[in-house]
Amino acid sequence: MSPDRGAAVRVIADVRLRAAERTDPFEDDLVDVHLSDGVVVDIAPAGALPRTGDVLEGEGRFVIPGLWDHHVHVTQWALVAQRTALHATASARAAAELMGRAPVLGDGRRVGNGFRDALWPDEPTRALLDAATGDVPSYLINADVHSVWLNSAAFRREGVAPTDDGMLREEPAFEISRRLNAVEPAESDRLVADMARRAAARGVVGIVDLDMAWNEEAWSRRARAGFDALHVEFGVYPGWLDRAIAEGLRTGDPARGAGSDLVRVGPLKVITDGSLGTRTAACSHPYPGPFDGRGALTVGPDELRDLMTRAAGAGLACAIHAIGDVANSHALDAFAATGAWGTIEHAQLVAHADIPRFARLGVGASVQPEHALDDRDLTDRLWASQTAQPYPLRALSDAGANLLFGSDAPVSALDPWAAIAAAVHRTRDGRDAWQGHERIDPLTALAASTHGGSQSPQRIEPGAPADLALCDTDPVAADDAALRATGVSATLLRGRLTHVA
Repeated sequence: MSPDRGAAVRVIADVRLRAAERTDPFEDDLVDVHLSDGVVVDIAPAGALPRTGDVLEGEGRFVIPGLWDHHVHVTQWALVAQRTALHATASARAAAELMGRAPVLGDGRRVGNGFRDALWPDEPTRALLDAATGDVPSYLINADVHSVWLNSAAFRREGVAPTDDGMLREEPAFEISRRLNAVEPAESDRLVADMARRAAARGVVGIVDLDMAWNEEAWSRRARAGFDALHVEFGVYPGWLDRAIAEGLRTGDPARGAGSDLVRVGPLKVITDGSLGTRTAACSHPYPGPFDGRGALTVGPDELRDLMTRAAGAGLACAIHAIGDVANSHALDAFAATGAWGTIEHAQLVAHADIPRFARLGVGASVQPEHALDDRDLTDRLWASQTAQPYPLRALSDAGANLLFGSDAPVSALDPWAAIAAAVHRTRDGRDAWQGHERIDPLTALAASTHGGSQSPQRIEPGAPADLALCDTDPVAADDAALRATGVSATLLRGRLTHVA
């Protein structure tokens, strides 16, 4: 009988190892992985050493390093469970009518999530949404979270001047999202705990939480209440940078008052441009048709250098949101000028000359492979005139950049197997591979889904953390459908079962 969730496993028996960097001689042979005090202490041929303590029967399955999602908006992703899904809406009218039938939440609002208006045949307007939703405050959040569509009742409730199309974009949209996310802590913490259990069931052992809030407070509270399902590294936004510096927060330190070293300080997060779907990503060539613009930098080069200099001097890594090629160039320039360290988040459109700079500067490429498939039709239409490389996974990898995979949940689902499949096969739902030359090999994709990323992946060897997952599918040999459907039989965090099927 397998041990229960929460048990400290001593042996994972009869398994095959899969990892990007291996130091063992066993190739595809069955082995036992012996654990103690949260680390791997030995790997031996199956049955060669005594099996003592709680034994997790592998039955020929595959042990991999525990998976990480390097970009999550935790509260917003957790709240998606209560919100109306808009991903399948094919027009503004359809989205408005769906919201008119949506349930009213306990706070008197209707909230929908996930619409993609850039390819809709009709234009969203406040009047259209009013006709469908009436006097119930209604909020539709774009899939990329960079715009929110509100009806007149919602504008009145928020005390914000209405726009003709009902749209708020960039910082005004982020402010609305912050308000929608500000639910009672007991409720949000319950939903976050549910989210963590679902993540563990997919082999996830850690996340980087980039919620737009003072995240130390929430995570310390959750840890004190017993949250122990995941490693968490939480971000700090510019509005809280002075406080973080004054209070001595440094990347990698345990959260104060948490009573747990599972929760640690992460990077300074700076959003420097918009998004593709909102047509606000800062690009070197204009968007086509009625959009007729190049996007915009929301944080200019001088301000960015100042923020990064202050963060680095205080011991904070930097995670710089840059989607368009202009934004990526400025972000790389800022890393070079300041000596800051960290990542560029998204890197969706990168000038060819900038691709090798990631490795030269030691800047990680924190990317979301599923976005390439979500946006393939948008990219082909809206970035057709761009000369930079869209979604350059293989190019970055070949240049020696450290790839770190994530979901940007709720933009995409928190599911590392979807990210791995998208990176390896560049397809979904039976469509032809999109830009197949940018596919990467399965072991690189697996490494990019571990804490260290593709250049410094977590290993399975004596002395390594016992952050592991036991999966039913061979991640090296699986096709797209099989990878996405990978079953995870068990997930271990420091040798303790956080999930067991």
